[in-house]
Parts: sequence; C-alpha cells; structure tokens
Amino acid sequence: MINPELLQSLVWMDYRLAVLFTVVLPLILLVWAFVKKSEGLQLLLTIYWKVASLLMITVYLMIGGFSIGFISGLMARILIPLSLWFWEDLNEEIREQPNSLLRFSFVSWRWAVTIYNSIGAIAVALFLPCAFSREQLSSVQCQTWLEPPLLYKAYFHADYTNGFLGFFGIVGLIIYMAALGYFVFVRLGRQGRSAIN
Repeated sequence: MINPELLQSLVWMDYRLAVLFTVVLPLILLVWAFVKKSEGLQLLLTIYWKVASLLMITVYLMIGGFSIGFISGLMARILIPLSLWFWEDLNEEIREQPNSLLRFSFVSWRWAVTIYNSIGAIAVALFLPCAFSREQLSSVQCQTWLEPPLLYKAYFHADYTNGFLGFFGIVGLIIYMAALGYFVFVRLGRQGRSAIN
C-alpha cells in the first residue's frame, strides 16, 4: 500500500483542490453569471450546486465516521461532471454564446473540474474497501481520509459531537437520494436531456 506520509499529503491536497474547484470557483462563476444575466450559465451552475451538495453531505458522513461516506464521495465525483455535460440545450446555448471572459472562464472551469473529479473518482475507488469493512475503516489508510473532515468539524462545529453531525449527513443523504431517484425515475423520462422545462 501507499506510504502513509505520501497518502496524507495527497489527501490534504485533494481537499484543498476540492475547496478551490468545487466551492470557490463555481461560487464566483455563479455570481458573475447573475451579474452578466447569463441565464444558461446561471441554470447550469444552479444544477451543479444541487448535485455538488453531495460533497458536503460526504464531509458530514465522514465526520460521523460512517463508512458510506466513501461511497457517497465516489458518487459525487461521478455525478458532478455528468451534471455539467448532460444537458443538450444548455451545452448548445453555451456553444452559441459570443466569446467573452465569462464564457471562457466557465468552459475552462468545467473542463478542469471534470478532469479533477475523474482523477479523484479513480483515487477514491481505490479506497472503496473502507466502505465495506469496519476493520478496514479503522486502518491508517482509511482514517487518513477522515482527517480533513474532522479538522473542518473542529473549526466550524467544535461544540457538537461527531455522531450528531454524522446524523445530519445521513438525513442529507436520504433527502439527496430521494431527489435523485425522483429525477431519474420521473423527471428524466418526461424532459430527457433538456434542462429547460
């Protein structure tokens, strides 16, 4: 298995990149799209935020020590790029927009976040056994993935127990899966790959 120090530095680098690519940059782009009244980008970024909320749910699951966090983390890495490229009408609208700094920035970010999440999905998939064995979850390799969420907890939720915060992760996951199920089994059949009703 990978050297523990190297793994720790890679995991922390991944969390830092996640903050940059999945929180800071899309938030800037969303505000910019609203200021420029770019409705197609606003809609796509709103969809992105709904899908990407699974990353925050994963953080709370990992704070609670729930091994299902490894599965939800992998799901998030797969669903985020899908949500950015899935919609035929929005993709066409973005292609037809005149060249601008906003369009260039969005397209660059979309490619960057797709590549980042694809590499991240492969990395998380290597640690998927952490999700299926209590013994495996207690290993150094699996526990390394829990360090950044626990630091997040220390900064923002120091007064709450891990179990209490993990409970919110479970509730969030149930709501997320219900919404995803509704989209896949009801809405997708009605509107196909069109984001605009």
